[in-house]
Amino acid sequence: MLRKICALTLLTTSVLSAGNAMAADKLIVSTWGGGFKDLIDETIAKEFTKETGVEVQFVTGGTIDRLNKAKLAGGSPETDVTFTTAHVGYLYANSGLFEKLDMSKIPNAANLVQQARVSPYHLGVWGYVYTIGYRPDMVAKGETFESWNDLWKPELKGTLALPDWDPSHIIAVSAKLSGTDAAHWEQGQAKLKALIPNIKSFYTDDANSQQLISTGETPVQVMLSMNAYHMIAEGVNIKLVMPKEGAVLGVDTIGINKGTSKADLAYKFINIALKPETQQQVAKIYHGSPTVTNAHIDPALAKLPGMLTTPEQWNATINTDPQLRAEKTAEWRQWFSENIMSH
Repeated sequence: MLRKICALTLLTTSVLSAGNAMAADKLIVSTWGGGFKDLIDETIAKEFTKETGVEVQFVTGGTIDRLNKAKLAGGSPETDVTFTTAHVGYLYANSGLFEKLDMSKIPNAANLVQQARVSPYHLGVWGYVYTIGYRPDMVAKGETFESWNDLWKPELKGTLALPDWDPSHIIAVSAKLSGTDAAHWEQGQAKLKALIPNIKSFYTDDANSQQLISTGETPVQVMLSMNAYHMIAEGVNIKLVMPKEGAVLGVDTIGINKGTSKADLAYKFINIALKPETQQQVAKIYHGSPTVTNAHIDPALAKLPGMLTTPEQWNATINTDPQLRAEKTAEWRQWFSENIMSH
């Protein structure tokens, strides 16, 4: 009887140990939901699991919501790896939430474009632009957008949508049109205020942006290029243009959560994200611009507006320093809310 009890105890212990091992054998990734989570799952996570046998689990949410959760978690992070924007990545790093990266463990990072070498704590995994997207079937016939100044045309009254969570794109544009840059953004405030009559709505997230332009409620948007191409693939008549002053550069990044017990797996995940084959998939599936120079992109894809595949294209963008954006985010959002969104 005693032997039976001992055997049962051993069996129970071994089942629990196996269960704990399986639970531990997961990499938990913080990212956005929707198409971006699916993109990461299809490309990076799939290859990671294939190479390591380790399952990837996702925790999703908005950019700032996830940052706030990470701050609350402190040194006991809920996730091991975090995808975020270049400037919000600085907010993680400045709050002690990202590990300083050991670049010797990310050999594929040797091929990163300069704009993706964001900081010692986070690296770019794909690029994109915020630019003018519009419905040619819902604006005046022959309407063109050769310059950002065209958004201020009186004929576009009540047609425009902007993102509500990040005014940095239109702030950088207004500053440039006023003869300066985002570091001296105050000089563009009058230009921004002059845009108010043309603004119809402020979209809250990517899904809301897609809804507003697909229904025609806002036939003109300052729009994420990757979202525009997603909508075009679904049959929505959208034209994406590159203004002569340049589109506004964006880079999504990845970092390792400080305090994770799975740093080695996290490094493998990042290195897989920067493989040229992975980057090629990201470009093909979701029109994200590769951040490594050795990714080979189909020529038909590479020539699309907003795709960045050469140093000249990367350098032609309006590129606001992510560290400056991080420092100014709160100030910009408050001013924008009080002076633009409240009207």
